[in-house]
Amino acid sequence: MTTADHADRASVVTPVDHRTAVAAETARFVAAVKDADLATAVPSCPGWTLADLVKHTGSVQRWFSVLLQARIQEPPRTREVDLRLPDQEDGYPDWLAESATVAADAFAATDPDLPMWAWGVDQHARFWARRMLFETLLHRADAELALGLRPAIDRTLAVDGIDEFLVNLPFATFFAPKVANLRGPDQTIRFRTTDGDDAWLVRLRPDGFGLDTSNPAAETADATVTGTAADLLLLVYGRLAYGTEGLAHAGDEHLLAHWFANSAF
Repeated sequence: MTTADHADRASVVTPVDHRTAVAAETARFVAAVKDADLATAVPSCPGWTLADLVKHTGSVQRWFSVLLQARIQEPPRTREVDLRLPDQEDGYPDWLAESATVAADAFAATDPDLPMWAWGVDQHARFWARRMLFETLLHRADAELALGLRPAIDRTLAVDGIDEFLVNLPFATFFAPKVANLRGPDQTIRFRTTDGDDAWLVRLRPDGFGLDTSNPAAETADATVTGTAADLLLLVYGRLAYGTEGLAHAGDEHLLAHWFANSAF
């Protein structure tokens, strides 16, 4: 699969309005933490509290917004952003809501098809809206898990999120170095939804890995994991184990263990 093929797939895989979804997911995040104890530990992000989770998500939204406003054409040299973070943590939920407003302003001022540098495959402004969405959605789910809630994830968003993760993962080694270990002698892993007909086939080669889009549902795979789109999204991000109830797997156990030990970020 070529870089151009990846970019085309990234832009047409689903009709998700990433910009609008950022606002909706942020609102759900804010609602979850508004009256919560922000000192609550977040098990899916070891060492973090809810306060850390909120600060991280709002910071990402504001940083990506700066990148969009600058129409960057090369990797940024700094991540310093004026966060306008409240002095007291009890102001964090409202600050996160304001972060989504900052993002909305950046979206409104930027054509999604504008060519831009991005660390992933899709070199357009739309990359940053899509990436921001799944940063927000996953951390909203982290917050809900920390509060003992079962995250509800829209199926269409989950399908798009799985694709976004798998399309961009080969390019994530600069912040997820273990990804470089994802190599193999032409081995394949299939992810397939049980609440639809979506499937992804990842092929590990001696020189790396990537999505095989020829016919992922029909191709023979060395290992397969199936589950709802929402559970598969949480799985690929390391929030669920592939042995979790509701997920099923078959095939090469060593291959699956290798994948999940090196793929999450």
